[in-house]
Amino acid sequence: MRDDAMIYLMYHELEVEGRSLCHGEQGYVRYVVRVPAFREQMNWLKSVGCQGTSVSNALTPTTTPRIVITFDDGCETDLIVAAPILRKLNFGATFYITVDFLGRRGYMVPSQVRELSDAGFEIGCHSMTHPCLSDLNDTELNREIAEAKVRLEEMIGRHVQHFSCPGGRWSPRVAEVAKRAGYVTVATSRIASNGPRSDRFQLSRVVVMRDANLADFQDMCHGRGLWRRQLVNSLRSTSHRVLGNGLYNRLRSFILERNA
Repeated sequence: MRDDAMIYLMYHELEVEGRSLCHGEQGYVRYVVRVPAFREQMNWLKSVGCQGTSVSNALTPTTTPRIVITFDDGCETDLIVAAPILRKLNFGATFYITVDFLGRRGYMVPSQVRELSDAGFEIGCHSMTHPCLSDLNDTELNREIAEAKVRLEEMIGRHVQHFSCPGGRWSPRVAEVAKRAGYVTVATSRIASNGPRSDRFQLSRVVVMRDANLADFQDMCHGRGLWRRQLVNSLRSTSHRVLGNGLYNRLRSFILERNA
């Protein structure tokens, strides 16, 4: 990986022993990282002199080795688990919030999103309702991207500058609506590192999965073996286009539940 390249990590819910998850489907659980594993990963970053940071800070050049830490959805564990671990290490992060998830079981409520923001963590937007953005018309897309931004800004009393695509469903239309709405970046699920010349409205991220051990995590942060993930992601994207999002998601859920 080039010296000026940077990995953007993507997390979702963190699993606390004895606490129910937001969802129990296998397609969801495989993205849930256990708290001891997350703590081990963050401690390793600190031990090798790598700073965990937010998307905004990553856009400012520095010679300090950095890894961008992002969370999607707005689970309550963002505030009660991830934030204390990150704060102890003096790490930053960007938490992308799905507005209509707030108040549901396992998710934050608006006052907790404000609390997370007041604690110094960056709040981004993960849409209004978490749809497949590529399936939406212009009016629906504007609601999911622009109106959701306004709602979050009213909630936290600060500008929201960063958007992440639900399910990684990016398109040029998404980027254009995000630009008009005043976002500075759009994050996808495309697997690669980001550098100074990367398109800020099509940033790549690498998801941290439940089954990743510390060696896997270290390889991920160094950008080693990303080509394997890129190959799988390319095949998945082809399946999306051929089958359509609805049929693809139903088949995926069936296969995962059957394997479980």
